[in-house]
Amino acid sequence: MERVDLLPPPAESDAASPAGVAARADAYAAVPLLNCLLREVAEPWAAPGDRPVYRLPDGRLLRVRGGRRPAEPELYATGAWHRVGHAELVKLVAEELRLHTGLPNHELPAEMTDSRDAVAALLAARARAAPPGDPYLLSEQSLLTGHTHHPAPKARGGGPQAGWLPYAPEAHARFPLTLLAVRADTVVEEGGTGALDALGEAPPGYRLLPAHPWQLDLAAPALAPAFADGRLIRLGTTAFPVWPTAAIRTVYAPEYLPGRDLFLKFSLDVRVTNDIRRLWRHDLLKLRRTDTAVTEAFAAIGPPAVWLADRGYRTADFAFEELAVVVRDGLRGRLLPGATPLLAAALVEGFPGSPLAAAPDPGAWWEAYLDAVVPPVLSAFAEDGVVLEAHLQNTLIAVDADGTPVQALFRDAEGVKLLPDTPRPAGWERLVYCLVVNHLLEVAGALAEHHPGFDAWPAVRRELARHALPEIPALLAAPTLPAKTNLLLRWTGADGADARYRPLRSPLPAGT
Repeated sequence: MERVDLLPPPAESDAASPAGVAARADAYAAVPLLNCLLREVAEPWAAPGDRPVYRLPDGRLLRVRGGRRPAEPELYATGAWHRVGHAELVKLVAEELRLHTGLPNHELPAEMTDSRDAVAALLAARARAAPPGDPYLLSEQSLLTGHTHHPAPKARGGGPQAGWLPYAPEAHARFPLTLLAVRADTVVEEGGTGALDALGEAPPGYRLLPAHPWQLDLAAPALAPAFADGRLIRLGTTAFPVWPTAAIRTVYAPEYLPGRDLFLKFSLDVRVTNDIRRLWRHDLLKLRRTDTAVTEAFAAIGPPAVWLADRGYRTADFAFEELAVVVRDGLRGRLLPGATPLLAAALVEGFPGSPLAAAPDPGAWWEAYLDAVVPPVLSAFAEDGVVLEAHLQNTLIAVDADGTPVQALFRDAEGVKLLPDTPRPAGWERLVYCLVVNHLLEVAGALAEHHPGFDAWPAVRRELARHALPEIPALLAAPTLPAKTNLLLRWTGADGADARYRPLRSPLPAGT
C-alpha cells in the first residue's frame, strides 16, 4: 500500500520543488506543535462550523482542521479567520506561553524553527535516497513527524545540516562506524561487551572501541589531547555499514558477523526532543542493575514477549560519557519463526506496507496487538516492580505473514524505572502515560483513521480488566489520563526526565 501523508500530497511535479518541499515541511512540523499547544495550553471553545475551535490564554480563538493530525491553523481577527503559517505559528506559541507561564524562553522557538528546517532537509534528502528494502529497517527510518506531542521533535541541535544529515535515519542513511583503539589501562567496562571485539582488531596494549562518527566530530575538541598522547588511535572504519534507528544514536548492525546482529547505542551531544542524548555516567553506572531486573522479569513472563537486553557498556576513563557505547541484543533468535518486526511508532506515522492500514479486520488485528503488548508491561510491573518505558519508539511489534501482530519486543533500559526506587504511584502514572497515552491512544487513533467508525476502546477495557492489579479499576473508571506536558517542560526549562502531566480526557470509562 502507499504511504498515508499528513496532508493530501502535492502534484508529483511540485512535490520535490523548493516550494513543494517547504509546504510539506511546514505541514509536518505544524502537527506536533499544534498537538502540544491544544493539549497543554488551549481550551476547547464552542463555535459553529465543522472545525474545532480553541481559546488561547490571551483570549484569541484558533481553529484547525481536526483529527489526530491537526492542520491548517487559523486565527480569528477583524471578523474573519486568517491562515497562520509555520513562522507565525512559532511566534504565536511563544506569545501564548509567555502569557501562560510568565516566563520568557529564547531557546525553544529557535528549536521549533530548527525542527521545521530539519524536516525540509530530510524531505529533500529522501527524494534522492533509496529506502531500505527490509521492512524492519524501513519502519525505523520512516518517522518524518516523529514524537506526535513534542514542539520540536526533529531539531538537531541547530548545527549545520551537513554535520548531521549523513547520519539521519529519516534520510535513509547508513554508514560505517569509526573504529578506535583505546589504551587498555584507560578502558572502563561492565557487563557483556565481547561483541565489540569482533568489530576489528586493536594493536597490543589497546582495546577496540567503536564510535559514532557524528559524536566523534562533536567531541573532537575534548578528545584531541588523547589522540595526541596516544591514549586514542584511529583504526579506520567497520567493514560493514550500520543503520541508524529512529532513536538516531542507536544503530543496527544486521550482519556484524555472519548470521549475527546487534544494536549499539552511543552518546550524542545533541538535544533530541527533551534531552541531550549523552550516555550519562549515572545512567551507565546503574545499567547492569536495571537491565538485570528487566531480564529476570521477562524470563518469568516467558515467550513470546522479548526484552532486548542492554548487555553492557565500554568507554574510556578520560572521556567516560563522550565515548561510551552500550551493547544491545540483536533480533536474530528472538523472533517467532516467520515473524517480521516493525517499529510501533511507524505504524502510527504510516509507511509503505504498514499492516495497520491494510488490516482487513481491524477488530481482530487490534485484539492481537493488545494481547502482544499489554500483558508483558503489566506483568513486569505487578510481579517484579519494573516500569517499562513502553512508548511507541521503545516497542517493536512482530507480525506474521498476514500482518497480524504475534509478538512484542521492548528495549532501552535507560528509560526503565524500578520499584521501590520510584514510588509505586509515580511508577504507575509513568506506566499509564507511556503505555496508554503515548502508545495505545496513538495506535487506536491511527486504526480509526484507516477504518472509519472503528471503536478501539472496548477491547482495551477488556484487556486491562483481565489483569488483577489494584490500580486497574481506578484506571478504567477515571475520567482523565496523565498526559506529559512536553511543551511546558521545555518552555520552563525543566529537566527532561522530570515528567509533569496534565489531565487528558480518558476514553476508558464505559460510555465515553
